[in-house]
Amino acid sequence: MQQKNYPQMPSIKVAFLGLGVMGYPMAGHLSRAGLDVCVYNRTAAKATKWAAEFGGRTASTPREAACGAQFVFACVGNDDDLRSVVLGENGALAGMDSGSVLVDHTTASAVVERELSQKAAVRQIGWVDAPVSGGQSGAENGCLTVLCGGTNADVSAAEPVMRAYAAQITHFGAVGSGQLAKMVNQICIAGCVQGLAEGLAFGMHAGLDMPKLIKALSGGAASSWQMINRGTTMVEGKFDFGFAVDWMRKDLGIALAEAERNGSKLDIAKMVDSYYQEVQQMGGGRLDTSSLIKRLV
Repeated sequence: MQQKNYPQMPSIKVAFLGLGVMGYPMAGHLSRAGLDVCVYNRTAAKATKWAAEFGGRTASTPREAACGAQFVFACVGNDDDLRSVVLGENGALAGMDSGSVLVDHTTASAVVERELSQKAAVRQIGWVDAPVSGGQSGAENGCLTVLCGGTNADVSAAEPVMRAYAAQITHFGAVGSGQLAKMVNQICIAGCVQGLAEGLAFGMHAGLDMPKLIKALSGGAASSWQMINRGTTMVEGKFDFGFAVDWMRKDLGIALAEAERNGSKLDIAKMVDSYYQEVQQMGGGRLDTSSLIKRLV
């Protein structure tokens, strides 16, 4: 995890719920920026490890972590995981004060964000849905892209704190719009990775010098983040890193369900989702999303 130039902030008490591959370094950046950070993780040993590395505090429940925090950040797996850390007797909302803000970095549905924001509003707690893009490396290096939905006041209040791990923060509108923007991101990635997989497989079957080909194409119109960062590893058959197929299928499922509601046609996304299902059936659920090429070579 790289050091970065952190924004200057007064001592602020925050909580971070969920220390997965994204949340762990994101919470670390908050601590290194000088904030008073308390973390909660379903597996307590992970929280203990984080505290030993970054010097923050741990809590045994989301409510305990959130108690007295001006901002509570969540980064968990899916809609049900989010409900489990937010709602109930031991959920974060039960421990938060009026005027505080919950910032959700989970990639979840717009439906659950609206549902939970309404429950937060009853307690006069702000809500920002703020899914991120940039992957594990972006989280570790503190250069994530954050896509926000919420009121102007809540997003503006949270933005200086999010700068600890973000390079770009964009506010799209009301609660839920951050998740809709993230769905667009995942739809675009799915088509891009499939196109890259087919092109690279074609080149391999044609007997081309693949390193030379990737270098040449990376400087032209076919270039993409995926080609530059994943092209070589795809050709080499290395997929033990990055964003897992299981999570991509979860994200595409959210996008496909939203498309049913708003009348969008996602023919390519639906097709690529079926290809990711094949990769799962090959035992590749935890492989990087670039493992689509395994179907073709």
